Amino acid sequence: MKTQKTRRFVGFTLMETVIAIGVLALLLTAFLAVFGPATSGLRKSISLQEADRLSAALERELVMLRPGASGASYKTGFEKAYEWIKSAPESGTALFLYQYRGNPSALRADGSMEPYTENGGVAGEDFIVQPAVRRRDDALLLEDLAAIEGRIFTTKLTQLVFNGGQYARGTAGAIVDPTPTDGDVVSGSGADAYPEAVIAFAAEFFIVPNNSVDYVKPGGKFDLAKLTKPIFTRNLAVRR
Repeated sequence: MKTQKTRRFVGFTLMETVIAIGVLALLLTAFLAVFGPATSGLRKSISLQEADRLSAALERELVMLRPGASGASYKTGFEKAYEWIKSAPESGTALFLYQYRGNPSALRADGSMEPYTENGGVAGEDFIVQPAVRRRDDALLLEDLAAIEGRIFTTKLTQLVFNGGQYARGTAGAIVDPTPTDGDVVSGSGADAYPEAVIAFAAEFFIVPNNSVDYVKPGGKFDLAKLTKPIFTRNLAVRR
């Protein structure tokens, strides 16, 4: 007489599978609750460090006269800073701060490096990561974005004036005598009419939410007025 063997199937029942999925979901929820804020804080910290480095580039660029640069020409670096601070709150002439891969063997007419757009390459040899500050109406901005490194930042600049014996923010888009009661007498217009040797200003730094050319180009969807939460603010100054 033949003995019939019973075939046994080894596996998980539906109930066991449901329980396993529930435990996994609980663990993932706990993981995100613990490490989610830490990850967000790390990203913010990296952005803060990057924007902090670019603030030094902003101070330099405001007073730098670039030969052959597109846009208006300025007699002095102070005049350039005056006009850029005054026009910075306007979306059409907003300032963008970023880093891009520059080609050290190819310089443009304004003294900046042409963007390095080849695949690969060795940092420090084929390309150098350069900080840059350009207005939105600068045609070279769109060229740089082809070799962008990291995020794009923008900044709102507002003059600091004396109020009650201490500096306070003035009106965005306006530059006035910060100490109107000290008896200064000047003539002329624009930067020539500014009576002091220094323009102090507050620079609010914002992360641009989209790095694409179509977003930031003149006529694109970028709107400086919609950015209301700066990642940090720094008080800076330019000297005549």
